[in-house]
Formats: sequence, C-alpha cells, structure tokens
Amino acid sequence: MKIGRKIGEGGNSEVFEWEGRNKVIKLAKPNTHKIALEREFKNNLIAWEMGLAVPRPYEIVAYNDRPGIVFDRVVGETLKERLFNNIIEQVSKGQSTLDFNDIRHTARLLSEIHRISHKELRPQREFLKKQIVSVNYLNDSEKDAVIGILDGLPIKSQMCHGDPNPNNIVMSNGNPVFIDWNDASCGNPETDVAEYIIMIKYAVLPADTQQNIVRYFDAIRGSIIRIFVDEYTLLTGITYEEVDPWIVPIAARKLSADGISEEEKQLLVNEIKLRLGK
Repeated sequence: MKIGRKIGEGGNSEVFEWEGRNKVIKLAKPNTHKIALEREFKNNLIAWEMGLAVPRPYEIVAYNDRPGIVFDRVVGETLKERLFNNIIEQVSKGQSTLDFNDIRHTARLLSEIHRISHKELRPQREFLKKQIVSVNYLNDSEKDAVIGILDGLPIKSQMCHGDPNPNNIVMSNGNPVFIDWNDASCGNPETDVAEYIIMIKYAVLPADTQQNIVRYFDAIRGSIIRIFVDEYTLLTGITYEEVDPWIVPIAARKLSADGISEEEKQLLVNEIKLRLGK
C-alpha cells in the first residue's frame, strides 16, 4: 500500500493519492469512527450500483491505524471552487454576468438521485431526530417543537444525499459527480433542497475573504437559490412552498455538524427561534 500527496480535507477526513494517481484514500480523522466509514462505503456503493454519477468505492482499509475508503479518483474542481473563481473573475473585470449553469447542474443531479428508492439506506426521519436531540444550541422545549414540526410533515421514501453542499460536487470532464455519501438516507427529497438553500443563505465566508468578494456573494445569494429551486421544480414538480416547512428541522440538525462555524450556527439558531416564534 502506497500513500501519496494530500489532495483534500474536510471536517471528518483527509484525502490522499493512493497506489498511483488513479485512486484516492479517504482517511478518517479522530472525530470519525470506523462505523461511519462503513456506512459511507455502503451508501456510496449503493449509489454507484444504481448508475449515479459517483466515484466507485473499492474497499475499506487501515493505514497507520486510521480507517479509510479507497475510491476511484475524481479529477476536477468542486462547484464551490468554480463559483468563487467565477466571482473573483467577475469582480476583477468589474462585471456582473455570473454563469449559473453549475447551479442548474446541482439541481439536475439531485433530481436524478431523488428518482431512486432503496430500502437498504437508513430511514431518514429516525436519523434526523437523533441529530436534533443531540444539539446543544436549543433547549428541550425548542427541540420538542422542532420534532413536532418534523412529525407533521409527509413521509416519503426516496434516496437523499444528505449533504449536497458545493464542496461535495466535483465537475469532472464537464459532468457533475457527487462525493461524500455519509449522510445518505431514504426519505424526503425536500431535505436535500432545504439543506442547499440553508447553506447558500447562511454561509459565512472565511475571515480573510476580500470584502468585494463577500459583497458580490451576498448580492447573488438570492439569485442562486431562485435559479436552483426553479430548475429543481421544473424537473420534479416539488415547489419552494413544499420545501420551506423543512427549513427548521434541517437547520436544527445542522447544528450537530462539525463542518460549519459557530457564527453560522448562531445564524441558524436565530432563524429557528424566529420561525418557532421565540
């Protein structure tokens, strides 16, 4: 087994070249148990076997006592990289004609995922409730109110990615590829759409981001959400009005995530309390 250079990192893992340049290994950080990697491997394999645009997973191995998953390497830019490179170019030229095709690509890929149902994926509702109960940013009555909202929503049984953020979509050879299937479940596709909306609306850019970039992004957040939802509605028939009731439960469950800042979490807490009437 030969590990190469590090090519990526997230809140729960690091990604390295593996046995050459055609494969990668995703190694768990200390905050991630092998069970979580086994679940991600299973979810990713299901998606790959269903013919979705995902990297092929090969096996779970250990390297220096760290569990990891070996995947086919996906070469390309993430949608986040492409979006901000595009913004930087527009700002440098003093223009405001951003290309939103990547946003439409995301909606199309999600719509393809949501056409599938697979009973071997974990039940979404149970998973969401565990996450909501675990957060430290809401009191017990607020958690009960959020779960009450969740219990009042319709139940579906479609494949959901669980974390459709722009870092988890890579444009490779002109086609979008979805990575990071740890949070996949069988349930309501509205959750993925709500997750995307929340990420765009409440994302806090790094402190060292140039202010003109921050201002530009702030100015287009609404357009990104509108274009994404319009494309998704066109493909699925699911409207923003059907997604909006999911904002509170998904915002609450995101408070359990390691990969977002305290500032973002406080924005989510404020939105939840506002919608709960507190």
